[in-house]
Amino acid sequence: MDRRSFLNKVSAGSIATMIGVDIVFGSNMSSDYIPVIFEQDLYSVFGKHKDMIVLNDRPWNVEAQPHILDDRVTPANKMFIRNNGIIPSIKDSSDWELKIAGKSAKTSRSYSLEVLKSRFTKYTYQLTLECAGNGRSEFDPPAKGNQWTLGAVSCARWSGLRLRDLMEDAGYNADLVYIGYTGADTHLSGDPARDSISRGIPLEKAIQDETLLAYEMNGNDIPIAHGFPLRLVAGGWPASASGKWLDTLLLRNKVHDGEKMTGQSYRIPCETVEPGAKVADEDMCIIESMPVKSLITFPKSGAVIKRNETLPVRGHAWAGELAVREVQYSIDFGATWQKAKLESPVNRLAWQHFNAKIKFPRNGYYEVWARATDSNGKAQPMVLPGWNPKGYLNNACHRIAVKVE
Repeated sequence: MDRRSFLNKVSAGSIATMIGVDIVFGSNMSSDYIPVIFEQDLYSVFGKHKDMIVLNDRPWNVEAQPHILDDRVTPANKMFIRNNGIIPSIKDSSDWELKIAGKSAKTSRSYSLEVLKSRFTKYTYQLTLECAGNGRSEFDPPAKGNQWTLGAVSCARWSGLRLRDLMEDAGYNADLVYIGYTGADTHLSGDPARDSISRGIPLEKAIQDETLLAYEMNGNDIPIAHGFPLRLVAGGWPASASGKWLDTLLLRNKVHDGEKMTGQSYRIPCETVEPGAKVADEDMCIIESMPVKSLITFPKSGAVIKRNETLPVRGHAWAGELAVREVQYSIDFGATWQKAKLESPVNRLAWQHFNAKIKFPRNGYYEVWARATDSNGKAQPMVLPGWNPKGYLNNACHRIAVKVE
């Protein structure tokens, strides 16, 4: 979508959010006027790469394309944005506080950001975050929601304190089973009493070494679009579990029941259903660990090479809570498969890099398919996985087109 077409569809309020301040005398602008700031670069406000794709501006949802996710550590300018509400305006974190509450908390108390940084040991992990709806656009019948293709995934380096260290410092009761969160973002309606999203994780996930209350991303303050000044990061699970702009942790003696935690949000049928089926809420199960998946990040689909050239192919693979055991590639539409070289993760819950050098037998059109297998022996499907009403967990093999001439 070109800049003018996009901006003509964006509300004045959304433009103000992008800029970070109100547009004084904005009522005097004609409907087709483009503010000068956008004559430079539509994505300069979020600092995003020019090849990022905007799916929605209210709320902001922006995805990468596979070929720009080639970095081993995802930089901020190539990281997808998945929001449910309005991004808060936070410029100064000096008075930021994180509240601890809930029936399973020993006491209700607050921690300043300064205390979180100074009192608790800082840890750094590279963690894979993927939107549960990544790949939704391929489901048939179509599922409602942002029509993500393949780019709602990232693996940045996050730094902060372990959630379990804070829980132990604050104290909790023996009946604790779930930790919920709320953030400073506001509901699209503008109602301050409503949460735009308030999800959570069970105790077993909360106490893992890699589950962080992060205040840095890739060695810098977290960008505002990704949760500044504090966010929960629970790698390997749907990215919605990693709450942004974190202001409250709720220690619960039952499964958290906040906004987008009940009904059919971030749930799939507990049993397989036929495409298009209606599924009762009570027959839907919460998504936890994400399925095994891989992504070819080089070359870009549509590559053209000469007859005797060798094509270098590389990408990433991940498997939720598990490790990836093997990545294979096929150039004959899945009839045969060859092993790619697979690297170990830098730490648990980080994606793994793979590469291969491919020779093609003659001129013509080819597709390179990638298929990852997790440490339990479960491989990606070559076709779409089981249909579900919300279009979650599409982990079908990634394919790119190659022409040899």
